[in-house]
Amino acid sequence: MVDIASVVAGAPIDSRIVRLAVAVGLGLFLGLEREWSQKAAGIRTFALISVLGTVFTTYDRAMCGADGACLPLLSLAGAGFVAVLATVLMLNGLRGRSAGEDASLHLTTAVSLLVAYGVGLLVGLGDLLPATVVAVTSSLLLVFKRELHELAWGLSAAELRSTAEFAILAFVVYPLLPPGTYTLGSGTYSVAIEPRVVWLMVVFVAGIGIANYAVVKTYGGRGIAVTGFFGGLASSTAVVGTMLDHVAERREAVDYAVAGILLANAAMALRNLVIVAAFTLGYPRGAPLAVGVPLGVVALGSIALAWRVADWRTSVDIDLSSPFSMRNALGFGLIFLLIVAGSALTRASLGTLGFYATAAVSGLVSSAGATTSAVVLYRTGELSAHETSVAVTLATAASIVVKVGLAATSTDRAFGRRVALASLGLLVVAGLADATVALL
Repeated sequence: MVDIASVVAGAPIDSRIVRLAVAVGLGLFLGLEREWSQKAAGIRTFALISVLGTVFTTYDRAMCGADGACLPLLSLAGAGFVAVLATVLMLNGLRGRSAGEDASLHLTTAVSLLVAYGVGLLVGLGDLLPATVVAVTSSLLLVFKRELHELAWGLSAAELRSTAEFAILAFVVYPLLPPGTYTLGSGTYSVAIEPRVVWLMVVFVAGIGIANYAVVKTYGGRGIAVTGFFGGLASSTAVVGTMLDHVAERREAVDYAVAGILLANAAMALRNLVIVAAFTLGYPRGAPLAVGVPLGVVALGSIALAWRVADWRTSVDIDLSSPFSMRNALGFGLIFLLIVAGSALTRASLGTLGFYATAAVSGLVSSAGATTSAVVLYRTGELSAHETSVAVTLATAASIVVKVGLAATSTDRAFGRRVALASLGLLVVAGLADATVALL
């Protein structure tokens, strides 16, 4: 008996059909928010325009060949048609405004139509991943309209200026740095660094702080989960300080204050894990993935305990200092370089144990700085994967110990005791899990 399902599943599918299906899906995705917002062009229009771009591109490639031996006339004509359509939308909006109506100018919808056509062109060319990235990113910009506006309107003049400075720091300085690996110092007391990778790490960590500052500013009033976790990524010290203030003011704050600090620990552990993964995955030497065990235990365990001890809907406001500052990024960069140099020197003079001690001490100041320095030394061959994992784990543990120490200064002894028991207990479990994996 013939298995119809197997025959259908095994039938070859024309790649052009797949591209058309992808174009429809991405067009629908782009038009979803416009339809929900009841704009002039909705979900069907966007899907059809994406399909139009794919069909025209496919036809032009068939006529001109893959090497582009002729002008893609149909694709150009389609672009012209969409541009005219977008212009008509904007003129209609202007006409409504001039008539005194509270009409939209349709600027965003007009530009979105051009983006949808561009997505269709990319799909027709076979660039499915770039097309998907463009569609998803554009859709996110449409969906988070209110949040983006609130963030922009909430910036002070100084923060706006600092944002421009940070952009210069991130995107102008990088190409000026030399590629490759360079050695600082000589002989035993030398350290190899990759200037561009170091700069990317500084910008990456600063970018994490900025993104989470924006999240806390926008959603901070929606519960301790947002305040503790995302606030911990922006500034764990600020989270601990806020929780200490709340506990000092009212006794019933102890539960959610403990949860807030645990969530800050979880965020810090996940951030360090992301730093390791982002700069070692795909590297020729491989990634020190063993660090994922202790950091994963700390992160997941902290989240689970926080969920049990408090109502996450409890609203807590936190006062964060603005990360939109070149001084903050350069300050982290300086700390980072000092940790790299100190780690290399102690390893050369005192061996591996000396390096571990430096990682732990550095974690008391900045676990992100200690983590990035370990990754830099790993990438240049100064450290093994095991040494890197141990260093990152020690830096993370040291940062947690600092929070335990700060919590112990609270006038409420029960608060400090609960933070210590939960945090140090998780560190013990993380250490046992790491040792177990190492023995396997």
